[in-house]
This record gives sequence, C-alpha cells and structure tokens, in this order.
Amino acid sequence: MPSTSKREAEEATDGVGLLQRLDKLLGWIALFGGGVVLSFLTVFSAFNVLVMRKAQNDPIKGAEDLLVLALVVLVALAIPYGARTGAHIEVEVLEHWMSKTFARRSMVAMKLVGCAVVLVLAWRLLDAGASAAEYGESSQTLLISFTPFYFTLAIGLGLYGVVLLLEIWQLVRHGEVRKLRLPEGTL
Repeated sequence: MPSTSKREAEEATDGVGLLQRLDKLLGWIALFGGGVVLSFLTVFSAFNVLVMRKAQNDPIKGAEDLLVLALVVLVALAIPYGARTGAHIEVEVLEHWMSKTFARRSMVAMKLVGCAVVLVLAWRLLDAGASAAEYGESSQTLLISFTPFYFTLAIGLGLYGVVLLLEIWQLVRHGEVRKLRLPEGTL
C-alpha cells in the first residue's frame, strides 16, 4: 500500500485530488447557497400568495422581479454541482456500438466543445455584466440592475468549465470520469 504522501502526490498529478477538493467546494456552495435561495423562494412565494394576495388583496410590488432573480442565482449555483453529480442529460445511444477507444475520444472531443462553449458564454456574461448598468439593464418593477446576476452566472459557468477541463484530464489519464456520488437516501 502506497504511503499517504505518495498517494497524495499521485492524486495531485492526475487531477483526482483537485477534483475532490472542487467537489467539496461545489457541494458547500450548492448546499448552503442553494438552500438559502430555495428557502427564500419558498417563504417569499408562500407569504406573497397566501398572505398578501389572498388575505390582504395587496400583493408585494416587485415580487416577480425578486423571484426571477433568485431563480437565476439558484441556477448559477446548481450548474457546476449538477455536472459533477451527473444531473445533466447525456445521450448514450450509440456508445455500445463504439469501440472503447473511439467512445473515450469522442467523449473528450464533446467535453472540449462543451468547455469552449461554456467558457465563451461565461466571457460574454462578464462582458454583459460590465455594461449592464451603462445600458440600463434592470428588472422591470424594482429596477434592480442585472450586473451582479450576470456576474453570478458567469462564475457558475466558469466553474462548470473548470469541471469539464478536470473531467477531460481524468478521461485522458484513466479512461473514465469519476462522478461525485451522492450519499444513499438523498434523492
């Protein structure tokens, strides 16, 4: 059995250790950030509909703006974590007719294309965020600037790009991607 330091050195060179640390970070972001946003969405929606709209007949002005922007934050937090847990849709119709080598190479190619697309999207979101205030991009009722939400989405997509790069590294080194496994009974 290899010593702990030797095993850590091997994991560091093949990207496994870095991916494990990234998995922990993404898990905390998704758990706490997503939990806070989801709690806000639930409580605010219920309060607005049940108390303010139905009981008081006076819904909260700008509630839709807050809910939509909170959903944007929730999606930005979920994208990279969903990629690591296998939540994104993958179509594997032709995979069993391919050789292992061709399947692995095509997976690397698709992840490279995906990474390029995601990183271009992140770059364009950063650019849009930088100019959102200048062009007056804001929510309809409360006039909340879209700038921080563009940046939040850009960070989420940037993290997804990093995840794809590390998964490509794993494919090249090991021939497979080790997905993050959720504990039993979580779904």
